[in-house]
Amino acid sequence: MASHNPGKCCTKGVKHQGEATGTIQKVGSIECYLSYPPSKSTSTAILFLTDVFGHKFINSQLIADAFAAAGYFVCMPDLFSNDPAPLDAFSGTSDFDIGSWFGIHAPETVQPVVEKVKSSLLGELDVKKLAAVGYCFGAKFVVEGLAEGGHIDAGFIAHPSAIPADELRAIKKPLSIAAAESDYVFPDEKRHESEVILKEIGVPFQINLYSGTTHGFAVRADLEDESQKYAKEQAFCQAVAWFTQHLTDRKS
Repeated sequence: MASHNPGKCCTKGVKHQGEATGTIQKVGSIECYLSYPPSKSTSTAILFLTDVFGHKFINSQLIADAFAAAGYFVCMPDLFSNDPAPLDAFSGTSDFDIGSWFGIHAPETVQPVVEKVKSSLLGELDVKKLAAVGYCFGAKFVVEGLAEGGHIDAGFIAHPSAIPADELRAIKKPLSIAAAESDYVFPDEKRHESEVILKEIGVPFQINLYSGTTHGFAVRADLEDESQKYAKEQAFCQAVAWFTQHLTDRKS
């Protein structure tokens, strides 16, 4: 494994305040949160694959809107059939069992959803260049999409989970990773293993390690903590810079 399976740390964090500007719409048969760039163009898009809190989580919607403001059409699908992890899991007092939940929403259940949305984006929505971002749970499907025939042109993942080493080794397109200093799911040894693999396969890659952070920081950081806020903002900038580097040839 290049990263461990999701654990209790995947439900910790802080809900952010703000008003989303995108809309919930169907893409093909899948409900999605869509956010359009100022140009309204869909030619260069980001497929946003969420953590366990899903497409209606305000933290993720605000990030999606920020990517749209940076010039990308953003599609964030409902990966869990409207059955995301409950927000009261943040409190630490919830009886939510992530192990049981993960059994229901296993990769083999979620992968067909991702493929349907990709097909719709590249078909009726006429996307010409498709990037993907994945946070925790969603990271696995970004890595799969960077393999031969996966139709993802560049990827960014933050605090990834459930990625086997052979899937990472199979990627053919550029990958950027934002890692937390303290992360049970993507600990030092898994990060180092990933570095070795990426160097061996020779695709463009980037791994940034953010001090003072824990698993989930790129979505669920405590914005009252200046170091966490800085890390979250820089992880977003890391993704935008990566896509600017690897998608600009066809971006409109």
